[in-house]
Amino acid sequence: MKFGAYLINPPNLPYAAGGRSAADFGGEAASVTSPGYLRECARHAEELGFDSIWFPDHVVIPASYSSRYPYQEYEGGEYRRYPYDETAFPEPMTALAYIAGATDRIKLRTGVLILPERNPVLFAKELGTLDSLSGGRVELGVGIGWLREEFEALGISWPNRGRRCDEYIEAMQEIWNNEVASYHGEFVSFSEIRCDPKPVQPGGIPLIVGGHTEAAAIRAGRYGAGYLPLGYHQASDGFEFMDAMREAAEQAGRDPDAIELSAGGAPDVDYLEQLAEAGIDHVFLQAWQPTIEAAKEGLQQIAEDIIPKFR
Repeated sequence: MKFGAYLINPPNLPYAAGGRSAADFGGEAASVTSPGYLRECARHAEELGFDSIWFPDHVVIPASYSSRYPYQEYEGGEYRRYPYDETAFPEPMTALAYIAGATDRIKLRTGVLILPERNPVLFAKELGTLDSLSGGRVELGVGIGWLREEFEALGISWPNRGRRCDEYIEAMQEIWNNEVASYHGEFVSFSEIRCDPKPVQPGGIPLIVGGHTEAAAIRAGRYGAGYLPLGYHQASDGFEFMDAMREAAEQAGRDPDAIELSAGGAPDVDYLEQLAEAGIDHVFLQAWQPTIEAAKEGLQQIAEDIIPKFR
């Protein structure tokens, strides 16, 4: 099993290592956009043998919304609001570019980036640039989003976001794999364009398709180097669509067994054992702590107490 570090944490909630706060470590809470915090945590994770660094994505979080966050429930079954409502999300590609310059080996992942919110031609160029500068370390987790009000704030159509995502993937892959690219679809169209630099990875940026619906599973089978079928810290929901993923891969002439399965959660051995039994290949673990020192301590604890049990 491969292991990634996930450095975003909701404000004002217990932290991963024993529920301690910044005061317990003699410091003030560090912003995840602090350059020292990201640099030191990423370097330490790499030194400890972590395989990847992951960042989520939201351009905006409306102060008021009616959309339901689909991955966490109260005991009574009612869906919660998004637990990261007041988190200062860094723009993930910018944060990963910064981390790329501070590290040498660790993979740079999004988990997940809301692809329908990006211009696919511009984004293909941004990804090609980052992959070149990082030495081929970008692995892009993509999804279609759950927060309708975010799309409205950006002026992007909500109902057709799934079809839009599929076209954007196809358009970017066309750009990455052809010196002169053309693509004509419902949402994106261009003829005979050059868009460089290309990713250094053969075939372009590997895509990890996220989502717990049949449509997401089919998307993963058609396009994904990986599939993220679970919400955060879920060990069962999502596997019901594995057959759909495999069938879509076979129909596309792809090997479903080559598609890596990913999941995220807290560094809990019992939970990770469930994931391992279910066939998960790559997990990203909550590693944020309120100070640089505490975060490095938490990463060290994961590396010493958890990772060896699953490698």
